[in-house]
Amino acid sequence: MKRVDSVDTIIAQWNAVKPGLDVSAMGIIGRISRLEREHDAQMRQVFDRHNLLRGEFDILATLVRADPHGDGLTAGQLTAQTMVTSGAITNRLDRLVAKGYVTREVDPENRRSIRVELTREGRAVVDAALVDHVANEERMLQSLSSSQRASLSSILSQLLAAHEGAAK
Repeated sequence: MKRVDSVDTIIAQWNAVKPGLDVSAMGIIGRISRLEREHDAQMRQVFDRHNLLRGEFDILATLVRADPHGDGLTAGQLTAQTMVTSGAITNRLDRLVAKGYVTREVDPENRRSIRVELTREGRAVVDAALVDHVANEERMLQSLSSSQRASLSSILSQLLAAHEGAAK
């Protein structure tokens, strides 16, 4: 038996007042939106334990995954890897430098660029937060079987690729 969620109630109300209108897309988008709010709140709890904001974690995690040799990334590379504006990168970097988690130095190969590197403390913080973050995401998906997770991942990938392609 299907479990009823909060969006089911909204869809039933629309079906009652506008029976000829197909609101199934509203149900899908509404569920994605509500799940994002739930997901964000649960992720915030994890990041709070590590004295990080979500955007700060994103920068630190990007430095780990996109700079495996620890040479640092330019601010432009960080912007491209995180898909946020350069202004947002600057604000996040300011906070991370103040916390001692990253350094920001002039790139010796291009004096017009800034190179960002993790500090030892930043590496320790992101490594600990990453373990908790992955466990939290696993917990959030525990109600799905492995085949359901694979199907959902495939469907969301197809939808995202279509929207990313349309945005270009």
